[in-house]
Amino acid sequence: MVRSARLEDIPEIARLIRGLAEYERLSGQVSLTEERLREHLFGPRPYAEALLAEEGGRPVGFALFFHSYSTFLGKPGIFLEDLFVEPEHRRKGHGRALLRAVARIAAERDCGRLEWSVLDWNENAIAFYRSLGAEPLDDWTSFRLTGEPLHALSRK
Repeated sequence: MVRSARLEDIPEIARLIRGLAEYERLSGQVSLTEERLREHLFGPRPYAEALLAEEGGRPVGFALFFHSYSTFLGKPGIFLEDLFVEPEHRRKGHGRALLRAVARIAAERDCGRLEWSVLDWNENAIAFYRSLGAEPLDDWTSFRLTGEPLHALSRK
């Protein structure tokens, strides 16, 4: 079962985000707090939305996404920031159900695209996405500014 996240799900979403970070070997980069997550998902100006996959009434996976915009298409899009299913609950259809739910939201909102990133070493995820018809954008390179470089640029 996939459902929209609710305010009372914040601790479970935070737990799943930390599980994703551990899986991706990036736990040291997590500075998430439940308070910030609550504000950014359910505050006066939500920045993102989340869906939960449940098994036996317990969240076992999540998808977190937000809107983007394609100037070339002249339409909004959705960027899937995270899709994660706990390792012991994989291969049961939860990931597919989460991605299908995000795709359904994109279609209902007349979005022109659904995009996401995947770590190049995550061969299982890449194979899964390809099986759905997704294509890698090999001619694009992602860039990121964080921390002091971001703040330094903002002051220039």
